[in-house]
Amino acid sequence: MGVELHTTVLEVGPRDGLQNEERALSPEDRIAFITRCVEAGVRRIEAVSFVNPKRVPQMAGAEEVMAGVPRRDGVSYSGLVLNRRGLDRALGAGVDEVNVVVVATDTFCVRNQGRTTAEMLDAWDEIAAASADAGVPVGMTIGASFGCPFEGETPPERVAEIARRAHAAGAFEIALADTIGVGVPAQVRDLTRRVREAAPGTPLRFHFHNTRNTGYANALAAVDEGVTVLDASTGGFGGCPFAPAATGNIATEDLLYALHRSGVDTGIEMEAVAATGAWLGDLLGVPVPGLLGRAGPFVPLGDGSG
Repeated sequence: MGVELHTTVLEVGPRDGLQNEERALSPEDRIAFITRCVEAGVRRIEAVSFVNPKRVPQMAGAEEVMAGVPRRDGVSYSGLVLNRRGLDRALGAGVDEVNVVVVATDTFCVRNQGRTTAEMLDAWDEIAAASADAGVPVGMTIGASFGCPFEGETPPERVAEIARRAHAAGAFEIALADTIGVGVPAQVRDLTRRVREAAPGTPLRFHFHNTRNTGYANALAAVDEGVTVLDASTGGFGGCPFAPAATGNIATEDLLYALHRSGVDTGIEMEAVAATGAWLGDLLGVPVPGLLGRAGPFVPLGDGSG
């Protein structure tokens, strides 16, 4: 890989990283978290989720969080929505991007969102049209793209068909999520090619969890396929409240280490992110899954720089 390559890391810690933690952080702490991410150089952040706080109490106060985030040129805040009410809240709160999750299997989709995949696709069409009318970009994340805890293997043809529907409604981006961390690089390559054929011209993003220690290999496989946007969560926190034994996303700082050492620029300060991971672990009262904060960056012999 050459140094001319660039990858955007979309920080999902404030949403996916926090939604499965036992301790719910206050809106003030979540604003502080987001501010630290921006100061480290992160330019795309999934800041909030406009879902029912009774189902996901860790995401309560989304409007309050959005009212307090730093607004700077080049920084884009995304909000996750699952229905028209969520979209209306997101637009009212001033998000820069809307992210709609459609889970690729019916059982998981019903448990996660109370609707079948087909019903969520109908909701997607309505949300996409309304978001376009409001002038706010809307993207789709296809959940459980690599496998489902209730139905087993997710047929890649199904993922491609959902991507085709996203493309038809004008998605500005399609994300493929390994929600339960079962994917391997061969699947990354296969799904990338299938979705590009189904949704020509629509940029791809990947969302990996490191449940079975394949998340970073999958991320590098995606980069090799020309994917330029990857999700990650500071500290490696995260998981789905509705999936058994769900564990965290790939850690932003560990992903940055792999990318930077591979000659891929991100514009993000790796050590600042690792420090935020440690800070976040203290707030949550749990160990930090990410490893860079423990090992530190690699300093070659004779090189006194960080």
